[in-house]
Amino acid sequence: STLRDLTVAEYLDIEQEHDQRYEYHDGFIYALAGGSINHNRISGNSFGTLRGELRNGKKDCEVFINDVKVHIASSNSYLYPDVMVVCGDIETAEHNKESITNPVLIIEVLSESTASYDRGDKFHKYRQIPSLVDYVLIEQTSQQVDVFHRDRGGELWKISSFTGGDVHLASLDLTLTLDALYEGVVFEE
Repeated sequence: STLRDLTVAEYLDIEQEHDQRYEYHDGFIYALAGGSINHNRISGNSFGTLRGELRNGKKDCEVFINDVKVHIASSNSYLYPDVMVVCGDIETAEHNKESITNPVLIIEVLSESTASYDRGDKFHKYRQIPSLVDYVLIEQTSQQVDVFHRDRGGELWKISSFTGGDVHLASLDLTLTLDALYEGVVFEE
């Protein structure tokens, strides 16, 4: 049998059949590896902290973690962000009602194997999401959070790096503390 590009329908079937998460890039699929304990802690902390803050303030925003896909029509991609936030009505992909198309915020927890992908190709794809305002990268080997913020014009991205104190998320108009994001995280010596 010859290798050929997979359709979205074939991709979704394979994922269901194997009960495994794959990212889809215009015909090609990539299996997602399991995460580390710290990766899980940081993802969970991000989700929990955001959820708490949004409950207190913005009622029309919802937080999703790990196994909900985002669909990017312009690059024909299905990706799994670690955490994402949608404000207002959830919009979904035409061919897959479980894939969100309108996040305002995406968080990726970096690992050695994915850091260059998360900063490079994946960010390139995420930038094609019209609704996306903040892209947040969280290191798991040290306390560092990088926030890429899209300006109102939509073309320029400004980067802010945080290694202490508070992380401001303009997309949601709220501030998270590094202590909350890194709660329970043990750094290797």
